[in-house]
Amino acid sequence: MLGSAVVRLGVFSDTHANYEALSAVLESYKSERIDVFYCLGDTVGYGGSPNECADLVREIAKKTILGNHDAAVAGRMDYSYYYEAARQALDTHAAMLSAENMAWLRSLPYKEKLEDIGVDLCHGSPVRLEEFEYIFAPEQARECLPMYEDLGHLTLIGHSHLCKVFALTPNSVEELPAVDFKLERDKKYIVSVGSVGQPRDYDNRASFTIFDTDEKKFSFKRIEYDIESAAEKVIKAKLERNFAHRLYIGV
Repeated sequence: MLGSAVVRLGVFSDTHANYEALSAVLESYKSERIDVFYCLGDTVGYGGSPNECADLVREIAKKTILGNHDAAVAGRMDYSYYYEAARQALDTHAAMLSAENMAWLRSLPYKEKLEDIGVDLCHGSPVRLEEFEYIFAPEQARECLPMYEDLGHLTLIGHSHLCKVFALTPNSVEELPAVDFKLERDKKYIVSVGSVGQPRDYDNRASFTIFDTDEKKFSFKRIEYDIESAAEKVIKAKLERNFAHRLYIGV
């Protein structure tokens, strides 16, 4: 539960072991008067700094949600169907993680409801939490309509690495531009917050978001970071070289 003094939430997701991106985001947040931080998962996977990122997220986030890469590394899901390079990164991270960080991943919840402010947090679709399904198109958001009454005013998700906004009524879904907006009282919203460590919208800047619970205003933010250093760490960890290359092009 949140105290009445809490107004501004810093919400971020999909750091993917990119310490440089996460550091830049947290530095940028310092100028935003954030009262409390929430992470929507996938702290590990793909990048070269799983422990460093886990340490930072554990320190700053009031609550972190379980992502699919977190679940895989922690032995909480079958990832045999992932492609080889992704499986290798997960296996490498499982071997690299400290006992404390591994125990933390094993303890993370699939969902958190901030009932005081009408905000739900999960990694993928809220419909089938343990299956980590994507919502990046209106037809995927429509699957949430049967549970409309159970949704918070605002459901925040990650997973797709894309910034997306969907406005819902009991029988409709409308995709809105992924720009700053104010919540309307008679609609509910599903917002994908993008990725800190591996954006996939052809904008290589780290993505993070802010929700002002007093003004009901949601804001998208981007920040440049030291991509070259992050990419070098991917190579040094002997992970798939494409994981380093894609950081430069944002895909």
